Amino acid sequence: MTTTGTTSEPTSATPLLDLHGLVVSVRRRRRLWASVALLGLLVGMAVAVLLPPAPTAVTKVLVAHQEDQPNDPGTLIRTDVALLHTTRIADAALRSLGETGVSAEDFMAEYEGLGLTNNLLQITVTGDSDAQAVARARAVADAFVADHVRRIRQAASAEAKTLLEQRDRMRDELAQVNEAIGDGATPLNDPKASADMESLFARRAELTSRITDFDQRAADARVGTPQLIAGTQIVDEPRALTNSVPRNAATNGAIGCVLGLVVGLALAAVGTVVADRPVLRRDIAAHLGASVLAELPRGGGGLWRRRRTRAARKRLTTTLARAVRGSVEPVSLLELGCARATSGIALDLAGALTADGPVAVVDGLPGPHLARYRPKPGGPTVVGGDRAATVAEDIRIGVGSVAPGTAWTDLRYLGTQSVLVVRAGHGSAAWLHTVARQLADQRIPVLGVVLIDPDPRDRTDGTLWDGLHTALRGHTEWLARQNGTGRRRTERQPMWAAGVPDSDQEAR
Repeated sequence: MTTTGTTSEPTSATPLLDLHGLVVSVRRRRRLWASVALLGLLVGMAVAVLLPPAPTAVTKVLVAHQEDQPNDPGTLIRTDVALLHTTRIADAALRSLGETGVSAEDFMAEYEGLGLTNNLLQITVTGDSDAQAVARARAVADAFVADHVRRIRQAASAEAKTLLEQRDRMRDELAQVNEAIGDGATPLNDPKASADMESLFARRAELTSRITDFDQRAADARVGTPQLIAGTQIVDEPRALTNSVPRNAATNGAIGCVLGLVVGLALAAVGTVVADRPVLRRDIAAHLGASVLAELPRGGGGLWRRRRTRAARKRLTTTLARAVRGSVEPVSLLELGCARATSGIALDLAGALTADGPVAVVDGLPGPHLARYRPKPGGPTVVGGDRAATVAEDIRIGVGSVAPGTAWTDLRYLGTQSVLVVRAGHGSAAWLHTVARQLADQRIPVLGVVLIDPDPRDRTDGTLWDGLHTALRGHTEWLARQNGTGRRRTERQPMWAAGVPDSDQEAR
């Protein structure tokens, strides 16, 4: 087995989800989730303005329970809220209002109860007007208080009735015991009769005590009922709520903005995972099998940003000019998702190379990006892709595309070497692999990748440290080896030393 000068290292397990890439992709889609958040804000404000809330009244009722406990978790007040939404209370409220055209089921949908504490119930009612809402709130509260008082009285009456019935039964038994005591004559010399008489007296004393206890309990049950009845009352009179359109619009807008932001972020995250479009220079270089040699930020913005863009474009032109001057074969610029930027880069590169001789730019782009160029005296010329074989200029720069639908066999006519100009986040991982495979099949080596619109917070490394012949820094030495002019080395050089003259390396 022959080696290619690279060492194989065990690759670490690829994570199921790259959180760094996901965060960067979601941040790059800020237009999407910002637009959805803005849409939610506008929809919320529009709902508040176009669909104002119905007139609403609110009242509060203090509810006293016989089973109140300090550690009650709120079960009793939740029961009251459930009882509030019953047809019995709704029918009683409608009868007091005199509204005969509304059913109890429909009326229950227009009010709701909320337990504020264990004994405080808030009732909110809507209506066609503020006056109707206030009247309905009063009717519902009165119906609930009346029903609660009725249930308290029924429970007290039932308890008192049960206690009195027990008392009456014991009185009947006491009468029988008294009768047995009064009728019996106990002989002095009969021990058994004396014992029976003592048991009768003990039973009479017990019955008398229990009868007194039942009387006391029945009285307590009656005494406790007025306290519960008086404790259940309306503590906050029904009043209409004021609806402020600006406040409602601000509240609904804030809610809509938050919901829209959440939905937008979810859509951006799901779209990122499904689309699988690399945005980090590390991933793009790995999928294309070529190092990122330069970056060009997106144009526009303020004056400082435009200055930075022009400086970056000048540095990019200088880097590409060195690569073209050091190459003995024609070089092409192949774009993916950035045809306009690639056209500008090609024209800048051609203008920088005019000092070395006549330059021709071969237009292989599918759009009219280079067709609008008007050549200037002494400047580069632009020819169509069908005239690539007839170009007589000393330096030729091809400009083409590797987007879906590309005629791969025509790329060699643009240049036998290429520089890929790729917009970050445009091509999927599968398509980047397709581009790398097709260029390899056409025997078009990739000198490097120019990344358009990179993420400004991307700190990943876009350099491939294996494959010397695919890196721009080692391209000169690789050509020398292929031509047989380079001297073979017995050990592998570090990548930073590639392309350095032999005398300089020996001196180091």
